[in-house]
Amino acid sequence: MTAPAPDAHHETATALLPLVGGAANVTSVAHCMTRLRLGLRDRALVQDEALRAHPAVLGVVEDDTTYQIVLGPGTVARVTPAFEALLTSAGEPGTGDPSDLSPGDLSPHDLSARGEAIKAARKERNATPGKLLLRRLANIFVPLIPALIGCGVIAGLNGLLVNLHWLPALTPALTAIASGFMALIAVFVGLNTAKEFGGTPILGGAVAAIVVYAGVAKVEAFGQQLSPGQGGVLGALAAAVLAVHVEKWCRRHVPEALDVLLTPTVTVLVAGLVTVYGLMYAAGEVSGAIGTAADWLLVHAGAVAGFVLGGLFLPLVMLGLHQALIPIHTTLIEQQGHTVLLPILAMAGAGQVGAAAAVYVRLRHHTGLRRTIKSALPAGLLGVGEPLIYGVSLPLGRPFVTACVGGAFGGGFVGLFHMLGVTVGSTAIGPSGWALFPLLDGEQGLAVTTVAVYAGGLLTGYAAGFAATYLFGLDEATLTAAPAP
Repeated sequence: MTAPAPDAHHETATALLPLVGGAANVTSVAHCMTRLRLGLRDRALVQDEALRAHPAVLGVVEDDTTYQIVLGPGTVARVTPAFEALLTSAGEPGTGDPSDLSPGDLSPHDLSARGEAIKAARKERNATPGKLLLRRLANIFVPLIPALIGCGVIAGLNGLLVNLHWLPALTPALTAIASGFMALIAVFVGLNTAKEFGGTPILGGAVAAIVVYAGVAKVEAFGQQLSPGQGGVLGALAAAVLAVHVEKWCRRHVPEALDVLLTPTVTVLVAGLVTVYGLMYAAGEVSGAIGTAADWLLVHAGAVAGFVLGGLFLPLVMLGLHQALIPIHTTLIEQQGHTVLLPILAMAGAGQVGAAAAVYVRLRHHTGLRRTIKSALPAGLLGVGEPLIYGVSLPLGRPFVTACVGGAFGGGFVGLFHMLGVTVGSTAIGPSGWALFPLLDGEQGLAVTTVAVYAGGLLTGYAAGFAATYLFGLDEATLTAAPAP
Protein backbone atom coordinates (compact mmCIF):
# COMPACT_ATOMS: atom_id res chain seq x y z
CA MET A 1 0.00 0.00 0.00
CA THR A 2 1.40 3.42 -0.97
CA ALA A 3 2.09 5.75 1.96
CA PRO A 4 0.13 9.01 2.03
CA ALA A 5 1.95 12.06 0.69
CA PRO A 6 3.27 14.59 3.21
CA ASP A 7 0.49 17.00 2.16
CA ALA A 8 -2.06 14.38 3.20
CA HIS A 9 -0.61 14.29 6.73
CA HIS A 10 -0.75 18.09 6.88
CA GLU A 11 -4.36 18.00 5.70
CA THR A 12 -5.20 15.46 8.40
CA ALA A 13 -3.64 17.66 11.09
CA THR A 14 -5.47 20.71 9.71
CA ALA A 15 -8.78 18.85 9.82
CA LEU A 16 -8.26 17.49 13.35
CA LEU A 17 -7.23 20.74 15.04
CA PRO A 18 -10.62 22.52 14.94
CA LEU A 19 -12.36 19.28 15.93
CA VAL A 20 -10.48 19.25 19.26
CA GLY A 21 -11.38 22.87 20.01
CA GLY A 22 -8.64 24.70 18.12
CA ALA A 23 -5.11 25.63 19.05
CA ALA A 24 -6.21 27.56 22.14
CA ASN A 25 -7.71 24.39 23.61
CA VAL A 26 -4.56 22.25 23.22
CA THR A 27 -2.11 22.32 26.14
CA SER A 28 0.25 19.50 25.14
CA VAL A 29 1.01 17.23 22.18
CA ALA A 30 2.76 13.87 22.14
CA HIS A 31 2.43 10.56 20.36
CA CYS A 32 3.09 6.88 20.99
CA MET A 33 3.03 3.96 18.54
CA THR A 34 -0.51 4.56 17.31
CA ARG A 35 -2.05 7.53 19.12
CA LEU A 36 -1.87 11.31 19.00
CA ARG A 37 -2.01 12.25 22.70
CA LEU A 38 -3.43 15.70 23.45
CA GLY A 39 -3.79 17.65 26.66
CA LEU A 40 -6.98 19.74 26.46
CA ARG A 41 -8.16 22.74 28.46
CA ASP A 42 -11.85 22.05 27.92
CA ARG A 43 -12.99 18.56 26.97
CA ALA A 44 -16.46 19.86 26.09
CA LEU A 45 -15.09 21.70 23.05
CA VAL A 46 -14.22 18.45 21.27
CA GLN A 47 -16.53 17.57 18.38
CA ASP A 48 -16.62 13.83 19.04
CA GLU A 49 -18.94 12.75 16.22
CA ALA A 50 -17.09 14.67 13.52
CA LEU A 51 -13.72 13.56 14.89
CA ARG A 52 -14.65 9.87 14.81
CA ALA A 53 -16.07 10.26 11.31
CA HIS A 54 -12.77 11.52 9.89
CA PRO A 55 -11.34 8.82 7.60
CA ALA A 56 -7.88 9.01 9.19
CA VAL A 57 -9.20 8.41 12.72
CA LEU A 58 -9.30 4.75 13.76
CA GLY A 59 -10.71 5.43 17.22
CA VAL A 60 -10.55 7.63 20.30
CA VAL A 61 -9.29 6.75 23.78
CA GLU A 62 -9.55 9.04 26.80
CA ASP A 63 -7.72 8.69 30.10
CA ASP A 64 -7.36 10.97 33.11
CA THR A 65 -4.84 13.34 31.55
CA THR A 66 -4.93 13.03 27.76
CA TYR A 67 -7.31 12.79 24.84
CA GLN A 68 -5.89 10.15 22.49
CA ILE A 69 -6.73 9.98 18.79
CA VAL A 70 -5.84 6.61 17.23
CA LEU A 71 -4.25 7.20 13.83
CA GLY A 72 -2.25 3.99 13.47
CA PRO A 73 1.46 3.18 13.31
CA GLY A 74 3.47 5.30 10.90
CA THR A 75 0.68 7.80 10.28
CA VAL A 76 0.75 9.22 13.80
CA ALA A 77 4.50 9.90 13.62
CA ARG A 78 3.92 12.03 10.51
CA VAL A 79 0.73 13.80 11.54
CA THR A 80 2.08 14.86 14.96
CA PRO A 81 4.79 17.26 13.65
CA ALA A 82 2.25 18.83 11.30
CA PHE A 83 -0.20 19.18 14.18
CA GLU A 84 2.45 20.80 16.38
CA ALA A 85 3.29 23.27 13.61
CA LEU A 86 -0.35 24.33 13.38
CA LEU A 87 -0.48 25.20 17.08
CA THR A 88 1.39 28.43 16.36
CA SER A 89 -1.76 29.69 14.60
CA ALA A 90 -4.80 30.71 16.62
CA GLY A 91 -7.94 28.70 16.01
CA GLU A 92 -11.54 29.19 16.99
CA PRO A 93 -12.67 26.64 19.59
CA GLY A 94 -15.06 24.04 18.33
CA THR A 95 -18.30 23.16 19.99
CA GLY A 96 -19.37 19.72 20.92
CA ASP A 97 -22.97 18.56 20.94
CA PRO A 98 -22.95 14.85 21.81
CA SER A 99 -26.09 12.97 20.96
CA ASP A 100 -28.05 11.29 23.70
CA LEU A 101 -27.76 7.54 23.79
CA SER A 102 -30.73 5.36 23.08
CA PRO A 103 -30.60 1.89 24.69
CA GLY A 104 -30.71 -0.87 22.11
CA ASP A 105 -29.57 1.47 19.33
CA LEU A 106 -26.80 -0.26 17.42
CA SER A 107 -25.54 2.58 15.22
CA PRO A 108 -21.74 2.87 15.06
CA HIS A 109 -21.83 6.38 16.55
CA ASP A 110 -23.92 5.36 19.54
CA LEU A 111 -21.84 2.23 20.11
CA SER A 112 -18.77 4.46 20.27
CA ALA A 113 -20.59 6.86 22.60
CA ARG A 114 -21.55 3.94 24.82
CA GLY A 115 -17.91 2.90 24.90
CA GLU A 116 -16.98 6.42 25.98
CA ALA A 117 -19.58 6.26 28.74
CA ILE A 118 -18.08 3.02 30.03
CA LYS A 119 -14.62 4.58 30.06
CA ALA A 120 -15.92 7.69 31.82
CA ALA A 121 -17.45 5.54 34.54
CA ARG A 122 -14.05 3.92 35.10
CA LYS A 123 -12.19 7.20 35.07
CA GLU A 124 -12.64 8.06 38.72
CA ARG A 125 -11.75 4.54 39.85
CA ASN A 126 -8.56 4.60 37.79
CA ALA A 127 -7.19 7.90 39.12
CA THR A 128 -5.16 6.26 41.89
CA PRO A 129 -1.51 6.78 42.85
CA GLY A 130 -0.72 3.31 41.53
CA LYS A 131 -2.25 4.05 38.14
CA LEU A 132 -0.44 7.39 37.93
CA LEU A 133 2.84 5.60 38.67
CA LEU A 134 2.14 3.11 35.89
CA ARG A 135 1.44 5.96 33.51
CA ARG A 136 4.79 7.48 34.43
CA LEU A 137 6.49 4.18 33.69
CA ALA A 138 4.81 4.15 30.30
CA ASN A 139 6.01 7.71 29.63
CA ILE A 140 9.57 6.54 30.34
CA PHE A 141 9.58 3.43 28.17
CA VAL A 142 7.13 4.17 25.33
CA PRO A 143 9.48 6.70 23.64
CA LEU A 144 12.07 3.90 23.41
CA ILE A 145 9.78 1.61 21.41
CA PRO A 146 10.65 2.90 17.90
CA ALA A 147 14.35 2.17 18.52
CA LEU A 148 13.50 -1.24 19.99
CA ILE A 149 11.45 -2.07 16.90
CA GLY A 150 14.05 -0.85 14.44
CA CYS A 151 16.92 -2.66 16.15
CA GLY A 152 14.73 -5.73 16.64
CA VAL A 153 13.89 -6.02 12.95
CA ILE A 154 17.56 -5.59 12.04
CA ALA A 155 18.50 -8.26 14.60
CA GLY A 156 15.95 -10.63 13.05
CA LEU A 157 17.26 -9.95 9.55
CA ASN A 158 20.81 -10.50 10.76
CA GLY A 159 19.85 -13.79 12.40
CA LEU A 160 18.25 -14.94 9.16
CA LEU A 161 21.38 -14.07 7.19
CA VAL A 162 23.57 -15.90 9.70
CA ASN A 163 21.39 -19.02 9.58
CA LEU A 164 21.46 -19.01 5.78
CA HIS A 165 25.20 -18.23 5.67
CA TRP A 166 24.51 -15.27 3.41
CA LEU A 167 26.56 -12.05 3.24
CA PRO A 168 29.06 -13.03 5.98
CA ALA A 169 30.94 -9.75 5.49
CA LEU A 170 27.82 -7.74 6.31
CA THR A 171 26.51 -9.59 9.38
CA PRO A 172 29.11 -8.18 11.85
CA ALA A 173 28.02 -4.65 10.90
CA LEU A 174 24.34 -5.57 11.31
CA THR A 175 25.14 -7.06 14.70
CA ALA A 176 26.72 -3.78 15.80
CA ILE A 177 23.79 -1.74 14.48
CA ALA A 178 21.19 -3.96 16.15
CA SER A 179 23.04 -4.26 19.46
CA GLY A 180 24.33 -0.71 19.98
CA PHE A 181 21.08 0.68 21.32
CA MET A 182 20.48 -2.23 23.68
CA ALA A 183 24.02 -1.87 25.06
CA LEU A 184 23.20 1.71 26.11
CA ILE A 185 19.46 1.46 26.76
CA ALA A 186 20.07 2.14 30.48
CA VAL A 187 21.31 5.64 29.59
CA PHE A 188 18.13 6.43 27.64
CA VAL A 189 16.00 5.11 30.50
CA GLY A 190 17.89 7.40 32.86
CA LEU A 191 17.32 10.43 30.62
CA ASN A 192 13.57 9.76 30.29
CA THR A 193 13.16 8.97 33.98
CA ALA A 194 14.75 12.22 35.12
CA LYS A 195 12.62 14.15 32.65
CA GLU A 196 9.41 12.42 33.77
CA PHE A 197 10.07 12.98 37.48
CA GLY A 198 11.02 16.62 37.10
CA GLY A 199 14.82 16.48 37.18
CA THR A 200 17.55 17.39 34.73
CA PRO A 201 17.58 14.65 32.05
CA ILE A 202 21.32 14.70 31.46
CA LEU A 203 22.00 14.12 35.17
CA GLY A 204 19.67 11.13 35.16
CA GLY A 205 21.48 9.81 32.11
CA ALA A 206 24.88 10.40 33.71
CA VAL A 207 23.98 8.35 36.78
CA ALA A 208 22.32 5.61 34.71
CA ALA A 209 25.45 5.37 32.53
CA ILE A 210 27.30 3.99 35.55
CA VAL A 211 25.26 0.80 35.18
CA VAL A 212 26.73 0.01 31.77
CA TYR A 213 30.24 1.41 32.29
CA ALA A 214 32.88 -1.30 31.89
CA GLY A 215 34.89 0.03 34.83
CA VAL A 216 32.34 -1.12 37.40
CA ALA A 217 33.84 -4.59 37.01
CA LYS A 218 36.60 -3.38 39.38
CA VAL A 219 34.08 -2.54 42.14
CA GLU A 220 33.07 -5.01 44.84
CA ALA A 221 29.65 -4.79 46.51
CA PHE A 222 28.04 -7.27 48.90
CA GLY A 223 31.07 -9.52 48.54
CA GLN A 224 30.75 -9.75 44.75
CA GLN A 225 32.44 -8.07 41.82
CA LEU A 226 29.96 -6.00 39.87
CA SER A 227 29.53 -6.63 36.16
CA PRO A 228 28.71 -4.02 33.49
CA GLY A 229 24.98 -3.91 32.89
CA GLN A 230 24.12 -5.52 36.23
CA GLY A 231 20.65 -4.37 37.19
CA GLY A 232 19.92 -3.27 33.64
CA VAL A 233 17.02 -0.93 32.98
CA LEU A 234 15.61 -1.43 36.48
CA GLY A 235 18.88 -0.28 38.03
CA ALA A 236 18.99 2.70 35.67
CA LEU A 237 15.40 3.58 36.54
CA ALA A 238 16.08 3.48 40.28
CA ALA A 239 19.35 5.40 39.91
CA ALA A 240 17.68 8.20 37.92
CA VAL A 241 14.78 8.50 40.38
CA LEU A 242 17.28 8.82 43.21
CA ALA A 243 19.24 11.43 41.22
CA VAL A 244 16.06 13.50 40.79
CA HIS A 245 15.41 13.50 44.55
CA VAL A 246 19.02 14.45 45.32
CA GLU A 247 18.92 17.21 42.71
CA LYS A 248 15.68 18.66 44.10
CA TRP A 249 17.14 18.63 47.61
CA CYS A 250 20.20 20.51 46.36
CA ARG A 251 18.06 23.09 44.56
CA ARG A 252 16.32 23.89 47.85
CA HIS A 253 19.43 24.05 50.05
CA VAL A 254 22.42 25.05 47.92
CA PRO A 255 23.03 28.83 47.61
CA GLU A 256 22.24 30.16 44.14
CA ALA A 257 25.82 31.34 43.62
CA LEU A 258 27.09 27.78 44.07
CA ASP A 259 24.18 25.93 42.45
CA VAL A 260 25.75 25.51 39.01
CA LEU A 261 28.80 23.86 40.58
CA LEU A 262 27.54 21.96 43.61
CA THR A 263 24.13 20.67 42.52
CA PRO A 264 25.27 18.50 39.57
CA THR A 265 28.36 17.37 41.49
CA VAL A 266 26.45 16.30 44.60
CA THR A 267 23.68 14.74 42.50
CA VAL A 268 26.01 12.54 40.45
CA LEU A 269 28.26 11.71 43.43
CA VAL A 270 25.56 10.73 45.92
CA ALA A 271 23.28 8.96 43.46
CA GLY A 272 26.30 7.33 41.80
CA LEU A 273 27.70 5.90 45.05
CA VAL A 274 24.31 4.52 46.06
CA THR A 275 23.93 3.03 42.58
CA VAL A 276 27.33 1.32 42.65
CA TYR A 277 27.15 0.06 46.23
CA GLY A 278 23.47 -0.82 46.42
CA LEU A 279 21.11 -0.31 43.50
CA MET A 280 23.04 -2.29 40.89
CA TYR A 281 23.19 -5.35 43.12
CA ALA A 282 19.54 -5.11 44.22
CA ALA A 283 18.24 -4.43 40.72
CA GLY A 284 20.37 -7.26 39.37
CA GLU A 285 18.72 -9.66 41.80
CA VAL A 286 15.26 -8.45 40.79
CA SER A 287 16.07 -8.63 37.06
CA GLY A 288 17.42 -12.15 37.44
CA ALA A 289 14.30 -13.19 39.34
CA ILE A 290 12.08 -11.82 36.55
CA GLY A 291 13.89 -13.85 33.90
CA THR A 292 13.93 -17.00 36.03
CA ALA A 293 10.24 -16.66 36.89
CA ALA A 294 9.19 -16.17 33.26
CA ASP A 295 11.18 -19.18 32.09
CA TRP A 296 9.99 -21.40 34.95
CA LEU A 297 6.36 -20.41 34.44
CA LEU A 298 6.30 -21.21 30.74
CA VAL A 299 8.42 -24.37 30.99
CA HIS A 300 6.39 -25.93 33.82
CA ALA A 301 2.92 -24.45 33.27
CA GLY A 302 3.10 -23.02 29.78
CA ALA A 303 -0.37 -23.95 28.56
CA VAL A 304 -2.14 -22.79 31.72
CA ALA A 305 0.00 -19.67 32.06
CA GLY A 306 -0.56 -18.81 28.40
CA PHE A 307 -4.31 -19.35 28.78
CA VAL A 308 -4.49 -17.03 31.79
CA LEU A 309 -2.19 -14.33 30.37
CA GLY A 310 -3.87 -14.32 26.96
CA GLY A 311 -7.31 -14.18 28.53
CA LEU A 312 -6.58 -11.41 31.01
CA PHE A 313 -4.61 -9.03 28.81
CA LEU A 314 -7.59 -7.11 27.37
CA PRO A 315 -8.97 -6.38 30.87
CA LEU A 316 -5.48 -5.32 31.95
CA VAL A 317 -5.40 -2.88 29.04
CA MET A 318 -8.80 -1.52 30.00
CA LEU A 319 -7.61 -0.92 33.58
CA GLY A 320 -4.26 0.52 32.49
CA LEU A 321 -2.38 -2.21 34.35
CA HIS A 322 -0.63 -3.47 31.19
CA GLN A 323 1.82 -0.58 31.57
CA ALA A 324 3.43 -2.42 34.47
CA LEU A 325 4.59 -5.06 31.97
CA ILE A 326 6.70 -2.65 29.90
CA PRO A 327 9.75 -2.73 32.22
CA ILE A 328 9.40 -6.52 32.45
CA HIS A 329 9.42 -6.88 28.66
CA THR A 330 12.41 -4.56 28.41
CA THR A 331 14.28 -6.47 31.10
CA LEU A 332 13.69 -9.80 29.33
CA ILE A 333 14.84 -8.35 25.99
CA GLU A 334 17.95 -6.96 27.67
CA GLN A 335 18.72 -10.31 29.36
CA GLN A 336 17.68 -12.90 26.79
CA GLY A 337 17.45 -10.96 23.54
CA HIS A 338 13.66 -11.38 23.41
CA THR A 339 10.55 -11.32 25.60
CA VAL A 340 8.59 -14.56 25.72
CA LEU A 341 5.56 -12.81 27.19
CA LEU A 342 4.64 -10.52 24.30
CA PRO A 343 3.69 -13.22 21.73
CA ILE A 344 1.35 -14.75 24.31
CA LEU A 345 -0.22 -11.40 25.21
CA ALA A 346 -0.59 -10.60 21.50
CA MET A 347 -3.15 -13.40 21.31
CA ALA A 348 -5.64 -11.08 23.02
CA GLY A 349 -5.72 -9.07 19.80
CA ALA A 350 -6.39 -12.25 17.82
CA GLY A 351 -9.38 -13.03 20.03
CA GLN A 352 -10.61 -9.48 19.46
CA VAL A 353 -10.41 -9.89 15.68
CA GLY A 354 -12.28 -13.20 15.83
CA ALA A 355 -15.00 -11.69 18.01
CA ALA A 356 -15.45 -8.73 15.66
CA ALA A 357 -15.71 -11.08 12.67
CA ALA A 358 -18.47 -13.03 14.41
CA VAL A 359 -20.40 -9.82 15.13
CA TYR A 360 -20.02 -8.91 11.47
CA VAL A 361 -21.48 -12.25 10.40
CA ARG A 362 -24.35 -12.39 12.87
CA LEU A 363 -25.58 -8.79 12.58
CA ARG A 364 -26.09 -8.90 8.81
CA HIS A 365 -28.67 -6.14 8.67
CA HIS A 366 -26.76 -3.59 10.74
CA THR A 367 -24.88 -2.06 7.86
CA GLY A 368 -23.41 0.83 9.86
CA LEU A 369 -21.84 -1.45 12.46
CA ARG A 370 -20.63 -3.85 9.77
CA ARG A 371 -19.02 -0.91 7.98
CA THR A 372 -17.21 0.05 11.19
CA ILE A 373 -15.94 -3.51 11.66
CA LYS A 374 -14.87 -3.81 8.03
CA SER A 375 -12.82 -0.62 8.23
CA ALA A 376 -11.25 -1.53 11.60
CA LEU A 377 -10.38 -5.18 10.91
CA PRO A 378 -7.19 -4.48 8.87
CA ALA A 379 -5.83 -2.42 11.76
CA GLY A 380 -6.86 -5.17 14.18
CA LEU A 381 -4.98 -7.78 12.15
CA LEU A 382 -1.88 -5.60 12.46
CA GLY A 383 -2.28 -5.36 16.22
CA VAL A 384 -4.08 -2.00 16.51
CA GLY A 385 -7.11 -3.08 18.50
CA GLU A 386 -8.56 0.18 19.85
CA PRO A 387 -11.10 0.76 17.04
CA LEU A 388 -12.57 -2.72 17.54
CA ILE A 389 -12.47 -2.56 21.34
CA TYR A 390 -14.04 0.87 21.79
CA GLY A 391 -16.23 0.84 18.72
CA VAL A 392 -17.58 -2.72 18.83
CA SER A 393 -16.83 -5.26 21.56
CA LEU A 394 -16.75 -3.13 24.71
CA PRO A 395 -20.00 -1.20 24.03
CA LEU A 396 -21.80 -4.44 23.12
CA GLY A 397 -20.56 -6.08 26.33
CA ARG A 398 -20.56 -9.80 25.72
CA PRO A 399 -18.21 -9.73 22.70
CA PHE A 400 -15.55 -8.22 24.92
CA VAL A 401 -15.74 -11.26 27.19
CA THR A 402 -15.74 -13.72 24.29
CA ALA A 403 -12.78 -11.87 22.76
CA CYS A 404 -10.94 -12.61 26.01
CA VAL A 405 -11.86 -16.28 25.54
CA GLY A 406 -10.25 -16.22 22.10
CA GLY A 407 -7.11 -14.61 23.54
CA ALA A 408 -6.98 -17.28 26.26
CA PHE A 409 -7.02 -20.16 23.77
CA GLY A 410 -4.44 -18.48 21.55
CA GLY A 411 -2.18 -17.84 24.55
CA GLY A 412 -2.64 -21.40 25.71
CA PHE A 413 -1.57 -22.67 22.29
CA VAL A 414 1.69 -20.69 22.34
CA GLY A 415 2.33 -21.61 25.98
CA LEU A 416 1.81 -25.31 25.27
CA PHE A 417 4.53 -25.30 22.62
CA HIS A 418 6.85 -23.49 25.01
CA MET A 419 6.45 -26.48 27.34
CA LEU A 420 7.36 -28.71 24.38
CA GLY A 421 10.58 -26.78 23.81
CA VAL A 422 9.61 -24.30 21.09
CA THR A 423 10.31 -20.84 22.48
CA VAL A 424 8.50 -17.95 20.82
CA GLY A 425 9.72 -14.49 21.76
CA SER A 426 9.80 -10.96 20.41
CA THR A 427 12.93 -8.82 20.07
CA ALA A 428 10.92 -5.61 20.65
CA ILE A 429 7.71 -4.38 22.24
CA GLY A 430 4.92 -2.41 20.62
CA PRO A 431 3.72 -4.36 17.57
CA SER A 432 1.46 -7.39 17.74
CA GLY A 433 -0.75 -9.31 15.33
CA TRP A 434 0.80 -9.79 11.91
CA ALA A 435 3.18 -6.88 12.55
CA LEU A 436 5.03 -9.04 15.09
CA PHE A 437 6.27 -11.59 12.53
CA PRO A 438 9.48 -9.66 11.63
CA LEU A 439 10.35 -9.39 15.33
CA LEU A 440 9.93 -13.05 16.27
CA ASP A 441 12.83 -14.82 17.93
CA GLY A 442 13.44 -17.90 20.07
CA GLU A 443 16.07 -20.33 21.21
CA GLN A 444 16.37 -21.50 17.59
CA GLY A 445 16.30 -17.92 16.30
CA LEU A 446 13.82 -16.95 13.59
CA ALA A 447 13.17 -20.59 12.66
CA VAL A 448 10.24 -22.05 10.74
CA THR A 449 8.90 -23.63 13.94
CA THR A 450 8.97 -20.27 15.76
CA VAL A 451 6.95 -18.60 13.01
CA ALA A 452 4.61 -21.59 12.70
CA VAL A 453 3.77 -21.66 16.41
CA TYR A 454 3.04 -17.93 16.51
CA ALA A 455 0.89 -18.22 13.38
CA GLY A 456 -0.91 -21.20 14.91
CA GLY A 457 -1.61 -19.15 18.02
CA LEU A 458 -3.11 -16.34 15.95
CA LEU A 459 -5.33 -18.78 14.04
CA THR A 460 -6.41 -20.39 17.32
CA GLY A 461 -7.25 -16.98 18.77
CA TYR A 462 -9.21 -15.99 15.67
CA ALA A 463 -11.17 -19.25 15.65
CA ALA A 464 -11.88 -19.36 19.40
CA GLY A 465 -12.89 -15.69 19.50
CA PHE A 466 -15.18 -16.17 16.51
CA ALA A 467 -16.79 -19.36 17.85
CA ALA A 468 -17.31 -18.01 21.38
CA THR A 469 -18.85 -14.79 20.07
CA TYR A 470 -20.98 -16.49 17.43
CA LEU A 471 -22.43 -18.91 19.97
CA PHE A 472 -22.57 -16.85 23.16
CA GLY A 473 -21.53 -13.26 22.45
CA LEU A 474 -24.82 -11.70 21.33
CA ASP A 475 -28.04 -11.79 23.32
CA GLU A 476 -31.48 -12.01 21.79
CA ALA A 477 -32.21 -8.30 22.28
CA THR A 478 -29.12 -7.31 20.32
CA LEU A 479 -29.86 -9.80 17.55
CA THR A 480 -33.44 -8.65 17.11
CA ALA A 481 -32.95 -4.90 17.63
CA ALA A 482 -33.72 -2.86 14.54
CA PRO A 483 -30.66 -1.24 12.99
CA ALA A 484 -30.32 2.50 13.43
CA PRO A 485 -31.16 4.57 10.36
